[in-house]
Amino acid sequence: MNKLSSLLFAVLMMASLQSFGQKKVEIRFEVDGICGMCETRIEKALLETPGVWAAEWDKASHEVFVVYKPKKVSEMDLHRAVAAVGHDTKKVKAKSEIYHALHDCCKYKDEDVVKNHK
Repeated sequence: MNKLSSLLFAVLMMASLQSFGQKKVEIRFEVDGICGMCETRIEKALLETPGVWAAEWDKASHEVFVVYKPKKVSEMDLHRAVAAVGHDTKKVKAKSEIYHALHDCCKYKDEDVVKNHK
């Protein structure tokens, strides 16, 4: 996602948050991944987490932007959600068996796979 898209996404999120009047929190954190399949998996895991309102992962920066309701879900829950589908964060690492079950093109720890995606 380019910077203009990120900015537009953030502006729309802010406008939506103000209109609903419910307390929502925005957070950004790094999530390891490498391809479009990773993006889909990461975003889906977050969006299926109760209390998450929006999630968008950027392949270039490996940063995810999440809008969530802190009364329903914690920041650690967000990290656990992406780790549960095979993606590491700085706070929670994916279990080896889950990571190894990922599609071959999603093996972000494999140097050869990383080179092929550049």
